[in-house]
Amino acid sequence: MKKFVTLLLALVIALSLAACGGGKDGLTVEEGKLHMSTNAEFPPYEMVTNDGGFEGIDVEIAGLIAGKLGLELVVDDMGFTAALEAVQNGKSDIAMAGITVDEDRLVNMDFTDTYATGIQVIVVPEGSAAIDSVDDLESAALIGTQEGTTGYKYCSDTPENGGYGEDHVVAYETGAMAIQALLAGKVDCVVIDNQPAQEYVKANPGLKILDTEFAVEDYAIAVKKGNSQLLDEVNKALGELIADGSVQRVVDKYIKAD
Repeated sequence: MKKFVTLLLALVIALSLAACGGGKDGLTVEEGKLHMSTNAEFPPYEMVTNDGGFEGIDVEIAGLIAGKLGLELVVDDMGFTAALEAVQNGKSDIAMAGITVDEDRLVNMDFTDTYATGIQVIVVPEGSAAIDSVDDLESAALIGTQEGTTGYKYCSDTPENGGYGEDHVVAYETGAMAIQALLAGKVDCVVIDNQPAQEYVKANPGLKILDTEFAVEDYAIAVKKGNSQLLDEVNKALGELIADGSVQRVVDKYIKAD
C-alpha cells in the first residue's frame, strides 16, 4: 500500500510539473509552439523564400512575439480565407496576413492592437485610358481582387453601400493570380494592398499603380474568439515590441523610405 501511495504521489507531481512546464501549456494549439496561419503570397508581409522557408514583416514580428512568450514560431501557409478560418476553428493560434479589422471579422475573431497601416490601391495596365482614378471604377467591366480580402468586400458590395456589385468583381485565390488575370486582359484593374501591388508591378512590366488611394486600413493580429488569455499575452508582447522600436525596425527593413 505504501508503495502504491508513493507511486501515486510521484504521478501527481509529474502531472503537476507537466501542467506548469513552459507556462504556456493549454494556451496554444501545440505545446511550446505558436502557430501562425498566413497566406505567404503577400509581399513584403509574408513570402516564401528560395529554400522553402518564410520571411516578411508579419513573419518576423510573429517570431519576436513568440520569443517573448517563450514559444517557437510555426508558420502554416494556406489560402487567405483558410488562414482566417484556421484561427476561428482553433487550428492555429494567430493569423497574420495583412488582416484588416472590420465588423464582420469581429463577429468571428478577436484582434490585437494595430501594428501597421495598409493602403488599398488600384493596379491597371500602363496607358489605360478607361480607368484613371477611383471614380472610374464604376465603368470597369470587371475588377480583380483576392478572395476573402477587404478589397473584395468593398468592391463587391452593392452600389448603395459604395461598392460596384458582385457581377463586376472577380475574386482570385491569390493576389498574384489576380495580377496575372489583369495581364491576360481578363479584368480591367486589380484592387489590392499597396505594398504587394508595388512588388507585383515591379515584377510585371506594363502595369502601374494609380496615384489615388482606394482605402486606408489598419492591420492587426487575429486570435480565436473568446481566447482572452492568449489575446492579452500577444497584445502585451506586441505593445512592448512597438514601444522599444522593434516593430518599426522590421517594417523599415522591408519597406524603404522614398
